[in-house]
Amino acid sequence: MMGGSSRRDFLKASGAGALAPFLSALAGVPLLARDAFAQIETGTTLHGISPFGELKYGPDFEHFDYVDPAAPKGGRIVTQLSQWSLNQAPDTFDTLNAYVLRGNGAAGMGLTFATLLAGSADEMGAYYAYAAESITLGEDRSTWRFTLRPQAAFHDGTPITADDVVFSLEKLRDEGHENLASTLRQIEAIEAPDARTVSVRLHPLAGISTVFTVAAGCPIMSRAWWEGRTFDATLSEGPLGSGPYRVGRYNFGTFIEFDRVEDDWAADLPVMRGRFNFDRIRFDYFRDRNASFEAFKAGVILFREEFTSRNWASDYTFPAIADGRVKTAEVPDETPSAGQAWFFNTRREKFADPKVREAIALLFDFEWTNKNIMFNSYERSMSFYEMTEHKAVGRPDDAELALLEPFRAELPDSVFAEPFVPPVSDASGRIRERQRDAIALLEAAGCTRQGGRIVLPSGERLTIEFLNNSQTFEPHHNAFIRNLRQVGIDATYRLVDASQYSLRTRQFDFDMIVSRHSMSPYPSRGIRQSFGSESANAPGSMNMAGVAHPAVDAMLDKAIGAESWEAFRTANRALDRILRAQHYYIFQWYKPTRWLAYWDHYDRPEVAQRFGLGVLDTWWTRPDRIQATGMSG
Repeated sequence: MMGGSSRRDFLKASGAGALAPFLSALAGVPLLARDAFAQIETGTTLHGISPFGELKYGPDFEHFDYVDPAAPKGGRIVTQLSQWSLNQAPDTFDTLNAYVLRGNGAAGMGLTFATLLAGSADEMGAYYAYAAESITLGEDRSTWRFTLRPQAAFHDGTPITADDVVFSLEKLRDEGHENLASTLRQIEAIEAPDARTVSVRLHPLAGISTVFTVAAGCPIMSRAWWEGRTFDATLSEGPLGSGPYRVGRYNFGTFIEFDRVEDDWAADLPVMRGRFNFDRIRFDYFRDRNASFEAFKAGVILFREEFTSRNWASDYTFPAIADGRVKTAEVPDETPSAGQAWFFNTRREKFADPKVREAIALLFDFEWTNKNIMFNSYERSMSFYEMTEHKAVGRPDDAELALLEPFRAELPDSVFAEPFVPPVSDASGRIRERQRDAIALLEAAGCTRQGGRIVLPSGERLTIEFLNNSQTFEPHHNAFIRNLRQVGIDATYRLVDASQYSLRTRQFDFDMIVSRHSMSPYPSRGIRQSFGSESANAPGSMNMAGVAHPAVDAMLDKAIGAESWEAFRTANRALDRILRAQHYYIFQWYKPTRWLAYWDHYDRPEVAQRFGLGVLDTWWTRPDRIQATGMSG
């Protein structure tokens, strides 16, 4: 959770992002093996798959426990994009293709497409039959066959065929966004033996996540509709879909609406019953969170997730709150925290030395920031693995040492000791000792002080431009910038519009930015997109920091190729030690709850889902409550 910044998170909000939630966060759940499906008998017809053991729901289940199958359909909800993936941006959009690198993709496009399987929000990594009525593992244990439902259809009534699925996977693999395509390239062959059968053969070294990317993460698109169109071009019309909603009205950069498909072919499937109850879902776009908050107070936006602690602490006092027309809630978040941090652009020479990066990191006073700006609402992040057993603690054990020892000469000694933990201040704002330590580190890196300014070994002054597209996060930066300037580092905060921000981050044209990564809960080649040398200079990759280190690559190989839960955990802990010791990031904060505010128009199931909010997915409209608020539906 942020104290008020944009965040580019690989996970999607329920229905809001471009990917199905195939990267649900996990903690403490035994992974079976690298071949996590070893317990599956080949040739057996399956109604679902999970890498974590038995499925909760049997072949004859009627609906998920966290939905109300009798929930009424109707009404609308208006919200904002709060989590985004692939080419999406939080405050604008200029294309209706959310699966390619080009442009800023619209929110909610995932609502318009069916996938082969659908995820469960009360299990770890479980997926059940959706467009595919069954799944079969081939004799070679590398081939997966998906049998399509005969009733599966696009919005124009034409049937979904295996050829459409093959087209979708091939297009996404060859022309889709790199963060999705990189995983799909682990497919050796995609074939359609007949109109209802899709055969996918994985590369022998493909990770578990490839199966879930194919089955639950890829939209099923119409080959016929795309005929004659350029797949990776900017799209100004809604593509023919296959999901519970179709694109309605929209105005680029302002809003987009999705209308429920009343005769949706999948509405009565077990994975869909009781879900997607709103007749209309609308996403509004605002250039800053303050404007969107005013829209919420006025009843223009009807549901809001709050990320700014000072707003939550002091601004939810307007009349509609006092008289009960607007409700607030702080709900537990069981998912492990993603890692939110300032990312150094180590492609730039001034940030190449880890000692320089560590010196800069020492000057962030989290305790003062938390007390004075964030109302002590947050915990300090130290790792991408917060709230999981993959976070490194204590000295490395024998298994970790076995992975790290071959790289001892290339790694700092701190990797082999206690993992790096940032110092704790007294929140007074006086960090003179840390400033002295920072100056000592800079001098050890060859820097000098000239005229009160830090000068790099190259003779250039050490400057830092913090790039962002939101004013909300400026106070947090200003406190940090003040400390940097006091030791002679010229630091500034640069605010740019969404389009420029998107372009500059894709091209790695920045000094430091705020970003957020969620780690894969099982062996996944996708982790290379965040930390692998091969992605360090690939435009649009998630490797914002430009990490390119042989020891990191080796730990990634071990994590991807892990053949047991213990091996996977060991590789992640070793990776964590290296990333923290090399100071590629200045970790910020996290919060194990989520703040919600909404106009009292809605009801929700009695049983809450464990992972995700489920607002767009499982809530429904209460007309009597709308009338009570004095608003129209």
